[in-house]
Amino acid sequence: MATAMVEIPPSNHGIPGSKMLQHVDLPEITSMQAEPTDPQAVASAWLEGFNHLLTGHDQNIKALFLDASYWRDLLCTTWNFHTYYGSSKIMSVLKGSDQKCRVQLLDLDLSSDIKKPTLCPIDFHGSLQGVQAFLKVETKLGRGRGLVKLVQDARDGGKWKAFILFTTLEQLEGHEESINARRPTGVDHGSHPGRLNWQERRIVEANCEGSYEPTVLIIGAGQGGLTIAARLKQLNIATLIIDRNERIGDNWRNRYHQLVLHDSVWYDHMPYLNFPPNWPIFTPKDKLAEWFETYAKALELNVWTKTSLTSSTWDEGERRWTLTVKRQSNGREETRTLHPRHVIQATGHSGEPYFPSHIKGLDSFKGDRLVHSSQFTGPQPNTQGKKAVIVGCCNSGHDIAQDYYEHDYEVTMVQRSSTLVVSCENLIDVDMKGVYSESGPPIEDADILSMSTPNAVGARLKVDNTKEINRRDAPLLRGLQGAGFALDNGPEGAGLFAKYLHRGGGYYIDVGASQLIAEGKIKIKQGQEIERVNAHSLTFADGSELEADEIVFATGYQNMRETARKIFGDELADRVKDVWGFDDEGETRTMWRRTGHPGFWFFGGNLALCRFYSRLLALQIKALELGLMKYEID
Repeated sequence: MATAMVEIPPSNHGIPGSKMLQHVDLPEITSMQAEPTDPQAVASAWLEGFNHLLTGHDQNIKALFLDASYWRDLLCTTWNFHTYYGSSKIMSVLKGSDQKCRVQLLDLDLSSDIKKPTLCPIDFHGSLQGVQAFLKVETKLGRGRGLVKLVQDARDGGKWKAFILFTTLEQLEGHEESINARRPTGVDHGSHPGRLNWQERRIVEANCEGSYEPTVLIIGAGQGGLTIAARLKQLNIATLIIDRNERIGDNWRNRYHQLVLHDSVWYDHMPYLNFPPNWPIFTPKDKLAEWFETYAKALELNVWTKTSLTSSTWDEGERRWTLTVKRQSNGREETRTLHPRHVIQATGHSGEPYFPSHIKGLDSFKGDRLVHSSQFTGPQPNTQGKKAVIVGCCNSGHDIAQDYYEHDYEVTMVQRSSTLVVSCENLIDVDMKGVYSESGPPIEDADILSMSTPNAVGARLKVDNTKEINRRDAPLLRGLQGAGFALDNGPEGAGLFAKYLHRGGGYYIDVGASQLIAEGKIKIKQGQEIERVNAHSLTFADGSELEADEIVFATGYQNMRETARKIFGDELADRVKDVWGFDDEGETRTMWRRTGHPGFWFFGGNLALCRFYSRLLALQIKALELGLMKYEID
């Protein structure tokens, strides 16, 4: 049980320090005299003008970009993540720095039908039409991909201008990933006396024997640790993952009995190795855990389980760590000292559990169980009529409540603030159809379509998506409200993903519990804080009392920074920045990029975010190792 007093964040409030996303007005709708008969010609003409800017030719930026336009760039213009707003700001990026912009050329990507320029809707209803084109990006350091969305400027005679430009670095020149045409041969033909075979080489590498020393040490063998390790391996960076669990995948395997992912298989693929075509749409936790083990073995990742970090020291001059770890291996304990130049904390985007230890009387409870949801493994057998109380109404709270109900408990959920609720089916059909779906594009292209939209613009566009989901879910939502369950639509009505990025929780993707609440089979105690815990009940601020044999606090998690404090101490934790929420440009704070402490990185998120951002973090580390990037310089 946690002991620190933690104030639980309200429903729609962001993580402390997080900025509110900029308000976005969509471009004015203009009546096109005729739809462009050749979207490729429109995109090509725009690219010609943009490339003139890159080569130093005089070009009116306002002829290329709307006044209220966005350029989202991930590592192409600088070694950071940026969303540049407005034509004036974009011009300053292209012309203002001493070294000028690192981007050298944009070209159309015509390698598949999905990538060719096409007329497409910009907003949910299709009222605003534009030309969308996938791009190939050339920079001074490497190559990347991108996307541009062009619309007609109603204030300038219907000229085609960029509303959104997106660029992302994908490879460094001369240091490309060891995949496809660059895959290893697997054998060195010829006579080589004393050479090791593949299995022997793997043992040396996996155990860090001889001169093998990891450049990067990753803490955590969940989706974050595995995906970033996979990316680093393909860039030939020696990497070791450590995890305190018995087996790879235990971070999922050891969670509550009925846990199934609420995201779909099409959204959740991992780098280099997609789920097979017979994989279920929603992945059970134990199946995912087994996949993690398979993934680590297939990609030859070096993982030490039953291993914990016991001491850490950072040498500012040498720019390297001295780490001591204890490892249980082959029935014995060994202590190893490692000297990586980078440590990645991949313990999940959530940190230590939020546990309301300030509530009076916690130690006086005489029931069968009082735990945080992270410690809940499943209902007790043969407990018909027992009373379970779940404090918290997000994904875990609902899943646990449903599990209790299905085991004949009398279940009450305590809802202290409003919750965003969407049905799983409608979320997929409205928010992901055509992108992350059975008939959607390849996952790399789907990610470009998804990630190209700046967060502020995405939040504005999702308002209409959320309204449509609510329309379809109306009977369910009315039933919830009738049961006394408080609902919200996320920050500024922008829905689930905006709420996830803004505060990391506060929502439920319904897979059955909402109907149980609407039918009164799971009861709701709403809007009252817990005053104290008694021997067999809870007393609330309004003086009411609720009997309980088991209490589960599904109250979420602290900032990842607090986990860093627990592992590395106050000096590091005070130096790094808060994680999650938004910075001034609407980019996610600190995660997947520099933290404020050289050689230390945070990495986490759902499987989709880990898949996408793992490449970007790996490129930053590779650039530092090559001397292409200076940690203190953007």
